[in-house]
Amino acid sequence: MFLLALAVLTASPELTVSRFNSWPPCPTPATLGWRKGLDGTMHDLTVQKLSTEDELKELECEWNHLLGLRPRWLPFETPEWHAAWWSQLPEHKPWVTDELSSFAIRSRTGELVGVAPMMSTKRPGLGPLAVTALDFIGPDPNLTELRGVVSHPELETEVHHALRQHLHEVSGWHWIHWRGLRVGSATEKVLSALPGVQAQVELRNYVIHLPATWEELRASRPRNLKESLRKCYNSLKRDGHAFTFEVATTREAVSSALGRFFALHNARSQLSDTTSHIDVFAAESSRAFVIDVCRRLIARGSTRVFELRIGGDVVASRVGFVQGDLLYLYYSGYDPKWADYSVMTTTVAEAMKYAISQGLKQVNLSFGTDVSKTRWDPELVVYKDLVEVAPALTRRYAYPAYQEARRVLDEKGLRKLLGHVLSRRA
Repeated sequence: MFLLALAVLTASPELTVSRFNSWPPCPTPATLGWRKGLDGTMHDLTVQKLSTEDELKELECEWNHLLGLRPRWLPFETPEWHAAWWSQLPEHKPWVTDELSSFAIRSRTGELVGVAPMMSTKRPGLGPLAVTALDFIGPDPNLTELRGVVSHPELETEVHHALRQHLHEVSGWHWIHWRGLRVGSATEKVLSALPGVQAQVELRNYVIHLPATWEELRASRPRNLKESLRKCYNSLKRDGHAFTFEVATTREAVSSALGRFFALHNARSQLSDTTSHIDVFAAESSRAFVIDVCRRLIARGSTRVFELRIGGDVVASRVGFVQGDLLYLYYSGYDPKWADYSVMTTTVAEAMKYAISQGLKQVNLSFGTDVSKTRWDPELVVYKDLVEVAPALTRRYAYPAYQEARRVLDEKGLRKLLGHVLSRRA
């Protein structure tokens, strides 16, 4: 699958890559009807279930227009990301089976105001003991960093209310995962207070607001970072190592760069004398997914692979995505032989210079707390994932039982042997 995806990316015809925030007009009315939010105000939203890939694809134009109502968005919110994930990573096994169970939320005039790209997962896949969880597409360990409802910027709470009300009417699930709720938002506060809802995890995200020039950005950073930047550039110059910074954007260039990226990411994971990093793309299915989603996002001018080259060799690489006026920095990798020169810091700095030169307003350093992000003194944005347990007496104990089974497997060291009954592939 990995080789097939790489071949498709390489063989596809060259596209002219441009950054754009608008798409061809969609045949939808522009007027919103009255709404009702979780707080009880008036509403008139309808919810339509989408059970096939074709139905999800038909929504793509309107989905993109919904994203375009905001100045920026994350790659994980795009229809391309979800289409690639469903193409590469759903489970169809006796012990765990996924089914597409997504929803379109519309105003009374028919305008799309929300998309819930969801799936239902049964464990085990068959039989009377199966339990059903509703979750958002992308329940992989590390590939999809944020999931949740994509909504009109002014109707987030109303869209969640309409979706939740619909799901309670149709039932058939044991628990629902509500994800990607920004902590402190009205939606997060109201959902968190509902009966049967419990907090699952908090996700920490780091954002840098870009000034007009690199010099302004560097001057505004902490003293220790400014010193690190000075050293990483000067150490290369001192030892006579000239570097070039390259940005892959076309299908051919991205295909070649991704092969190097996977190798450097793996090399970084082998280091034992620094912060531990797993190889997120060790599985063939994970590499195939990234190739697929990068191919799809090239068509909207989004995909970037940043490379630092010294003496003809690429020594550091980072995948990125331009979404609106935002550059999202995804995973990275570097050659351990060049670790003493802090080539990854140089690569990130050059990526920020690139973002400023392109007129972008933000750089998102991605999710997870580590010094490579916090040293830049970024803005911290926290998201919360919640779990809602079904109210029916016959279903409300399924989630606690599932969690207990996971705990026992971990405690007994049996997760690797039996974990597929409860867990997904990496």
